[in-house]
Amino acid sequence: MQKTSKLPYFLLAVAAFAADQLSKILVLSKFEYAERLNVIPGFFDLTLVYNPGAAFSFLADAGGWQKYFFLVLAAVICIWLARSIVKDEFGAWGKWGAAMIIGGALGNVADRLQHGHVVDYFLFYWQNWYYPTFNVADCFICTGAVLLVIDGFKQPKKNTDQAV
Repeated sequence: MQKTSKLPYFLLAVAAFAADQLSKILVLSKFEYAERLNVIPGFFDLTLVYNPGAAFSFLADAGGWQKYFFLVLAAVICIWLARSIVKDEFGAWGKWGAAMIIGGALGNVADRLQHGHVVDYFLFYWQNWYYPTFNVADCFICTGAVLLVIDGFKQPKKNTDQAV
């Protein structure tokens, strides 16, 4: 098996982190909390909101302990994904996906450390239906997760049967 450089994967993680943080700096400098800018009428706004929880505001009202829980969870997942990239435990799609998740997760970790919550600003809606507000980090995390799933289907299955 030929060893290939892992640097491109970690550069993608850094680029994802940077894109996320730069977008949040811009939004925080231009918007007041809950201010909305209508970008596509009836479909898409930019708005500044804070999420102390996880996806879909999961555990947002948990009293504060969730900040530390999500910090530790993100650290464990990022370490595991980075280790898996280095040890070639994923195919190419999985390595790109893992790098995206690492960059996105670290972007949201930076928010929790700096602000105590995650900064969100993309709001999609249609009539009375609203998708939860999200950010660039979330885009990288979700895209990375899809790539990991695709990679899981593409990888040959390991034989785990053992003679008894």
